[in-house]
Amino acid sequence: MPCRAPLVIDTNIALDLFVFHDPSTEALRAAIDGASHGWLATDAMREELARVLVYPQIARRLELQTVAAEQVLDSFDQRVCILPPAPRATCICKDPDDQKFIDLAVAHRAGLLSKDAAVLCMARRLARLGVDVRRHWNAPEAAAPDTPTPRHAQAPAHP
Repeated sequence: MPCRAPLVIDTNIALDLFVFHDPSTEALRAAIDGASHGWLATDAMREELARVLVYPQIARRLELQTVAAEQVLDSFDQRVCILPPAPRATCICKDPDDQKFIDLAVAHRAGLLSKDAAVLCMARRLARLGVDVRRHWNAPEAAAPDTPTPRHAQAPAHP
């Protein structure tokens, strides 16, 4: 399924959506559940989420909510466009676990939502490659479906 305005969402944000039900992710949930934005992911990203769901602090939280890890993975599966791994981007992250998110976002000029400091500190460099890095989803400032790159990442017009 083609994604009009692609997003790459890191595992911590996925946990906020599906495990912690963080109210600040409501607009993001509406965007990915609607037709305007598509969540791009790879099998490696799904595997990372599955691995994190069995961490003791996350497993306890799921148990308190009477939610199985499989239900979280089903919610993930219903919302993502699974793609093959992207080629290595020219921007290399200090945290190798985050590189797959950067690579996919660069390859598809997608918005990248992350809480990871190693990713957030790369925002300016990634913007030059057409990737809008954000810690929080803010729909009015996000790239519109017809806009392939964020406004601040576009090259200035020459007279």
